[in-house]
Amino acid sequence: MSDKFRIVSGSDDYSSKIWDIPNGTEISSYNEHKDYVRCGCASKLSDDLFVTGSYDHTVKLFDARTETSVMTMEHEQPVESVLLFPSGGLLVSAGGRYVKVWDLLKGGQLLVSLRNHHKTVTALCLSSSGQRLLSGSLDRHVKIYSTMNYKVVHSFDYAASILSLALAPDDEMIVVGMTNSVLSVKHRKPEERKANEPLPRRHPRYRMFVRGKDYMPKQDDFIVSKPVKQHLRKYDKLLRGFQVSAALDAVLETPVRNGTPEVTVAVMNEIKQRGTLKNALAGRDEKQLSSILTFLIKNLVEPRFTPILIGVAEQVIDIYSPVIKQSSVVDKLFLRLQDTLEKEVGYQEELLEVLGMMDTLFATMASKEESTAGDARSLTFPVQKTLTDSKSS
Repeated sequence: MSDKFRIVSGSDDYSSKIWDIPNGTEISSYNEHKDYVRCGCASKLSDDLFVTGSYDHTVKLFDARTETSVMTMEHEQPVESVLLFPSGGLLVSAGGRYVKVWDLLKGGQLLVSLRNHHKTVTALCLSSSGQRLLSGSLDRHVKIYSTMNYKVVHSFDYAASILSLALAPDDEMIVVGMTNSVLSVKHRKPEERKANEPLPRRHPRYRMFVRGKDYMPKQDDFIVSKPVKQHLRKYDKLLRGFQVSAALDAVLETPVRNGTPEVTVAVMNEIKQRGTLKNALAGRDEKQLSSILTFLIKNLVEPRFTPILIGVAEQVIDIYSPVIKQSSVVDKLFLRLQDTLEKEVGYQEELLEVLGMMDTLFATMASKEESTAGDARSLTFPVQKTLTDSKSS
């Protein structure tokens, strides 16, 4: 209830009770319904008024200061949900296929009966302004009514029958619970600005710009630094968005590939690790393929980049080998790449020959050291024997 010290409960034993929250004790009990009490709500204007709805087709208004109900309304269907308008003068009940609005100030007179659902209405909800009434049903629909004329102004369709319905305090979200164990949360779309409507102008005051500029820090001050916002580079944003082909284009631009080739190679390696290198390299036109081949020719022999760029070169050759002899520019670049690789292979062969010569040299030096050590040992033994013989004599 609105005093926040009492709570009302309804039960399958046909009773409704008022409880004291701090002590956890029963204050009063009402046994006027003849079937399950399925719903209820309390007035926000009065600490003592509350409403209950039952499967006996009735809605009852109670005053905690009296021993019996003060008003009864016949809904004519098992009542599933009730709510009071913020003004306290109007009551809404839902049951069967009907949503009914009652005027409490006129003794519970029926104002309007709405039949817009095809199955039982299970839940009701009111917007914070009171201008919109919402109802949810087992027919998987939420209907939105204008409380000015109680006409349907909007409808939502859901995947399963609806059991509960609520709005966020700011009416920005609608929450629906369904029979398939799913809780659906929908956000309200922001209102679109009209084409000719000018943007609202803001006029910040001058003191907002100069506030604190002349403050001199003191010895006991704690200086809290403002976090610096990190701006991602273009290729990082594209990689985060899984746009690998566009990310490769970004690092193949002239300033990046010439100024920081390690960045280009790092992005190529990242794309390779994701297993999407072939997709990123495919579908290139003559200009784009030329950029890739030019980069490979220039950096393939760099020891830091060779392990990664070899794999890139293999993928390029595998993808674009069918288009050989269709572009003179691409053909020349492939020939230059071949010449670069042949020269590198020649250098590697020469290095291997030199390495073999050095291995032979080291092996010869080791054998000479072993033979020298053996001669020294053979010369030592006779001298020791002679010394021993001289002592014995």
